[in-house]
Amino acid sequence: MTPNISAKEAFEFHSCLSLTLLTGRSARDLAELVEHLRVVPGAVIYHHTHHFLVQHQFLSPEPPNDFAYWATNSLLEEALGEQLAAINLMRFSAMRDLRNAIISVIQRHLDRATNLRAAPAGEEFHFKQSASFVVPTGLRAFDLRQFREALAHVSITSISFHTFDARLHLERGDSDFARWLDTSLGEHALADSIRNIDPYTFTLEGLRRRIITLIDERIAELG
Repeated sequence: MTPNISAKEAFEFHSCLSLTLLTGRSARDLAELVEHLRVVPGAVIYHHTHHFLVQHQFLSPEPPNDFAYWATNSLLEEALGEQLAAINLMRFSAMRDLRNAIISVIQRHLDRATNLRAAPAGEEFHFKQSASFVVPTGLRAFDLRQFREALAHVSITSISFHTFDARLHLERGDSDFARWLDTSLGEHALADSIRNIDPYTFTLEGLRRRIITLIDERIAELG
């Protein structure tokens, strides 16, 4: 096998533009937070657990999710904030499961609480969601070398879309990169190596570099 073998179908690089929208829902305390969490669209859950990844792409590890931040800083519930921040997003490939995990952590805290704190006026939790617009970048790859070169030049929003949105928001259960390498190029070991990366421990630029390193190592093996 050579690194320029053609794939069954090209990888089409896309990017995602997001517009943040208010839902009109807000919570003053944890009981109200859970009540809304049970019924808001999955896009709301995704926004409050992932928008930090792009906004703070130079920080590693990424800041905590919005629920952890609010519990710690507005409700002064530090122990709960730590538990919410510790939720391992890599465990989830379906939004409903992530939603249930967040609710479960908060509900356990509520069941033990003797005094329900309310956020100060002006610090209520406002539920938001992202309206996403997926756009083609014009970059495509038919083989491993082309894929590597395109990956080096796409925007970090493209890296984010094909890694995070694809796996959890779109519930494909896998990153687009690993899935294409596996099913279209037959690079099963390389695909598994990319799957085994915990993307939440990298900045987006760091994630790009790590994937490129793995590809470069594979190209060197192929000669």
